[in-house]
Amino acid sequence: MATAAQGALGVMDGSGSSVSSSVSSSVSSATPEALEAVAAEWMLEFACSCLCRHFAEQSGAEFWRWRDVAQVLINGLSQIPPHQKKTVYLCQLLIRIAQGKSLGLQFENDKRISPLESALSFWTLLEREEIKLEKLHEEIRRLIQIQIVAVHMENRYFREAAEVLERLFTDSESDKPLRVKLATIIKTKDPYVPLLQSFSYSLLISKIKSYIKLFMKENETNFLMQEATKHVVSKGLGATALQNRSVKVNENGRSDLETKHRLVKEKQYITNKSSGVITKPIARKCSGQKPKESRVLQSLTNIQNVGQNEVSLACSRRRQKWTPKEDLELKLGVKEFGVGNWAKILAHGDFDNRTSVMLKDRWRTLSKIKQS
Repeated sequence: MATAAQGALGVMDGSGSSVSSSVSSSVSSATPEALEAVAAEWMLEFACSCLCRHFAEQSGAEFWRWRDVAQVLINGLSQIPPHQKKTVYLCQLLIRIAQGKSLGLQFENDKRISPLESALSFWTLLEREEIKLEKLHEEIRRLIQIQIVAVHMENRYFREAAEVLERLFTDSESDKPLRVKLATIIKTKDPYVPLLQSFSYSLLISKIKSYIKLFMKENETNFLMQEATKHVVSKGLGATALQNRSVKVNENGRSDLETKHRLVKEKQYITNKSSGVITKPIARKCSGQKPKESRVLQSLTNIQNVGQNEVSLACSRRRQKWTPKEDLELKLGVKEFGVGNWAKILAHGDFDNRTSVMLKDRWRTLSKIKQS
């Protein structure tokens, strides 16, 4: 990917001297447009690498930051260079998978298309770019298809789930067994049937991480990453950054790793409780968090895509009073989308760190006040 560009511009060694004696003349003869195009390619590869890493590590805030960088670079392409198709498709896939449970978000002009349906189209494009991972491709495809239906059912959009099933599957014999099973599940209107639980969103995330690992290994020659590594090593910045991070952790009193561990424990507790396994509850304090910290936790939860985590997150929000502005947003949302469509109202409204459950409870309260 970067090889041709490196050959055109010349490669700098660790000391900053030119490897090629013709670099000066090459640079002087290169047009600004050509230079910008090559630099943009390197930047996109680097942004995709960062996006993959933060998706795999579930570091929400950094993932969203690199998502914005990658999206700007992709939008700036007049056409996708053949050697960067996989890079572009993977970025778009991860962005949609990360927001797959937010049915109110739109990535396509057709408003019926959910984020996961849009993700499936990019996964199809990725499949066409490589044939050596046939088994993993098939597993991820099936998981995305199942979760498209599952997410609609979790939000009680049963009619939409039936409609999306018609769009997802062809009349091929290989698709028929899964299609029949999902059609039967939709008729039960039960989002917690064994099939949907077995092929869960967390399993989808796990399989995507497996694909990312292979992609990263294949793209270890990323030019900007190589040059950044040389610079960090030569300046000894790696150890300095680690020391600074340690100081920050000590000042905050809690590291990112500890936060992730706590979220994993909460998820395990909720899963065990829902399946009837008796475990010792996890002690949690409902202490007031800073808005920035709450947003980071929410981002982490979105990446994990575990709907039940709203229960644990609600603990830190329970004492947060509703403002007149939020009440107005809720009323406008109900007027536009109707009572019960809390996920859509949440996605389109300007709420301060709320959940769909909190919206439903607040509407019940407002209805009682109005009646009295």
